[in-house]
Amino acid sequence: MAALFSDEWMKLMMEEWNKDPEVSGKLAEINFNSTIGCGFKGEEKPMGVFVVEDGIAVRAGTYDGETLNWDMRADKDNWMKWMNNGLGMTGMGMAVTTGKLKFLAGDFKSMFKDPRMATPFVKSFGLMGRVGGE
Repeated sequence: MAALFSDEWMKLMMEEWNKDPEVSGKLAEINFNSTIGCGFKGEEKPMGVFVVEDGIAVRAGTYDGETLNWDMRADKDNWMKWMNNGLGMTGMGMAVTTGKLKFLAGDFKSMFKDPRMATPFVKSFGLMGRVGGE
């Protein structure tokens, strides 16, 4: 099993992202483009990154200094909990409000208010469960 946010894990996540029409398809409808970093709180930089063009993840792997539109951080225990249990809209709001999920880049409030972006974003946490990880 791949380590969470490792190069291998990010590539597996990209595959899951692209084959899920509720994520990639819905984001393609709004021409969503973004470079997204994921990692752990307290670390200087994210571990993994994936690049999305028109809703489709076109590149994923180890973070290598890319300029990020989104940079999400949480403790490993919380990432694992969300990966195993999913994370709904209410849970997402609580995670951000309580500081369990931090956005070092990206405008969470505007994204959360737009269901065309928020719904696929929340569903992407379910994709993490398909990938698994350690």
